[in-house]
Amino acid sequence: MITAMSGGKPDCVPVCPDISNMIPSRMTGKPFWDVYIFQNPSLWKAYADASKHFGFDAWSMGMPGFVFKRTPKFDFRPGEMSKEKIIGCYELETPRGVLNGEVTFMRSDPPTSSGKPIKNLEEDLPKLRWLLDNITGFTFDEYERRRNEIGDRGIVGLDVAVPGLHVWSDWFRHQTAVYAVYDTPDLIEEFRLLTHEFVVRLLDAIIAKRPDNINIQSSGGITLQSPALFRKLSLPTLKEVTRRAKEAGIPTLMHCCGKARVLAGMAAEETDLSALNPLEAPPMGDCDLAEVKQAHGAKLALMGNLPTTTLMLNGAPDDVRRAARAAIDAAGAGGGFILSTGDQCGRDTPDENIFAMIEEARNYGAY
Repeated sequence: MITAMSGGKPDCVPVCPDISNMIPSRMTGKPFWDVYIFQNPSLWKAYADASKHFGFDAWSMGMPGFVFKRTPKFDFRPGEMSKEKIIGCYELETPRGVLNGEVTFMRSDPPTSSGKPIKNLEEDLPKLRWLLDNITGFTFDEYERRRNEIGDRGIVGLDVAVPGLHVWSDWFRHQTAVYAVYDTPDLIEEFRLLTHEFVVRLLDAIIAKRPDNINIQSSGGITLQSPALFRKLSLPTLKEVTRRAKEAGIPTLMHCCGKARVLAGMAAEETDLSALNPLEAPPMGDCDLAEVKQAHGAKLALMGNLPTTTLMLNGAPDDVRRAARAAIDAAGAGGGFILSTGDQCGRDTPDENIFAMIEEARNYGAY
């Protein structure tokens, strides 16, 4: 995995279907809120068990914990509860005021942020600044547990996220964020710089831990904002993160589900990014694996891109095998390729399709 992610040629094409959430949670046999609220088991442990069950090359992600100079008061309590969902309400108290939000936890699906903490950027930005300025360090206990659990069955990285509308939609309603970009550009630039400074501080702590790789989260980075906005809001941080990681000798992998073709060009020509995933084909994304390999494979390792709905969820094992061979033919030459799926295999993806993908990579993907 590390060799391929760094652009090299390993003994065979690594294979790592994206089953980071739904399938591991389903395999526990418990309501998903047991995993997401009660950590019984934690999501990373469920993923480690699933990767061992299927036998693929594991790719574990994670964020460190935060050390506060003055710990903010955090209150989380269940609200509405039914057989199908639990609505959790939270309040985060700062000297500048309270941030509050809501998360909906479903019995058989991952949670979603149903109430955003930022209601008014001008009023809430000082609260966010206090929170981020108050972080004095980071803890990596869970990261160490992940490394011990995964062992040599895969790689364990640590995560940062580049700023932009794709990330800020977790903080406030996407429509509100879009308006803010154009109505209050000075506030948005302050918010971007605040986020950028925090990411750089976090990155320094991550580099000191020497993880297998650094994951750069940018889910929907081009789908939820235009390429021009990505260039303005996200690219400066991406350049800084990838430059520092390269100097430290740690490969970087950026996750950008949905549209990513224009990002592949930006990343290859203007940053020091090592690898990009999941390079989804239409209609989920806009990438042709062979074309991206030809255009940018000399500078950028690729990870992708078997469709998660038409193929992994609804196809037959033989369909998966043919698609796996086609992906290896398209992007495997010379190395720098990890066989994966598009973003997030669905909860009800048949196990036999995942096994078929892995078996074909092992049998057909040898160099």
